[in-house]
This record gives sequence, structure tokens and C-alpha cells, in this order.
Amino acid sequence: MNLLDTDLALPIVGAIVCGAIIGAEREYRASPAGFRTHILVSLSCALLMLAAVHQVRWLSDTPPEIIRIDPVRMAHGVLTGIGFLCGGVIFREGFGVRGLTTAASLWTTAALGVLFGIGFFALAIAGTIATVLVLAAVRASEHFLPQRRYAMVKIRYRRSSSISHETLHVQLRNGGLNASSVSQKLDDDVVEWSARVSGDTEAKMESITRQWRDSPDIAGFDYIPHDH
Repeated sequence: MNLLDTDLALPIVGAIVCGAIIGAEREYRASPAGFRTHILVSLSCALLMLAAVHQVRWLSDTPPEIIRIDPVRMAHGVLTGIGFLCGGVIFREGFGVRGLTTAASLWTTAALGVLFGIGFFALAIAGTIATVLVLAAVRASEHFLPQRRYAMVKIRYRRSSSISHETLHVQLRNGGLNASSVSQKLDDDVVEWSARVSGDTEAKMESITRQWRDSPDIAGFDYIPHDH
């Protein structure tokens, strides 16, 4: 087997370049899986598909009439295995889940590596360009598409204060926030109220936390915004 054969070299080079381009974008965004990971995913998929497509070469002692080449089975196994890798970059943070875009980019990179491995260069190149454009568009869309922001609020009132469930809702509504999942906890002389609020903005956060800082009934608070 000649490694300089274009049937082998071009898919390998194409897979490496494809993984490098997508991985560079993910590396720039400080994603859990970056430059090297995407290259290795694309390259490994291409190598496995090359082995499946050129199965006759490594079954040289087998009679040709009984060899049944089925690269689709290899592609199915590759993409199934990549699913476990993708699951490793997804994790929960606050109210949301991070890593979904990176997991999708890894799965797409694997699919592109498969295409390079079976020699569908035009489709693989077009898919690489489309993937990079989509990843860039996702970042750009965040500035134009409306998003509903959430935050976790924890307010610690002194036990002597006359705070109630309804009073807390009124305070938050006056600050332009809608509360849900409100709970309370008593710890010594402090009553802690926790709520998930929607409608969060930096201006609203600054306004309502200023009021809390000035309130003698509040011993402390946590305001944890969650950006999608």
C-alpha cells in the first residue's frame, strides 16, 4: 500500500484541513473541544472509512468472490461512537446546558471525515464551508435575535423583618422581574428567599440590587444571572 497514492493521501489531507478549520473556530470560542480534538475526530473517521472502502487491500488472502464491502456499516459504527464523545462535552451550568454547539460541531466534523474517507470531496468541502458559516452565524445571531434571560436570586432577610411571599413578588415585579419557583429557608436569625426570575437585564439588576444594598432588613443577597 502506497501512502502517497492520491486515493489515500487526499482524503487524509482533506480531513485534517477540515478538522483544523472547524476546530480553530471552536478554539477561538474557548469551547470544551477545540483545535486538536476536531482534527483527531475528522482524521480518525477518515482513516476508518478508508480502511472500509479499501477492504480488499487488507483481505489479500481472502478469495475475492466472498468479500462483501459495506462501508455503510463502518460509518454507522463511527458516528455512533462519536456520540459518546459528544456527550462528554455537554454539561449543565446554572439553568442551562453548555457544550451543545461544540457537541454538534464534533458530530458534524465526524460526518465530514466520513465523507472525505469515502472520497466525496465536493460534498465534504461544501459541508465544511457550511459548518463554519453556521457556527459564525450562531454567534452573530445572539446580537439580533431576542432572548429571554434568567437569573437566580437569593435574598437573606433578618428574622425580625416582616417579609412575606407576596411582598417578595411585589419587590421583584417593581424591578421588572417575574419570579417563579420561590422557596425559603431559615438559618439562625436569617430567612433566605430563593427565586428564579425572568426578564433579567443589566439595568434591572443594577436598579434592584441598589435597593437591596440600601435596605436595613437585608443581611445579604446573591444575584446570579444566566446568559444563554
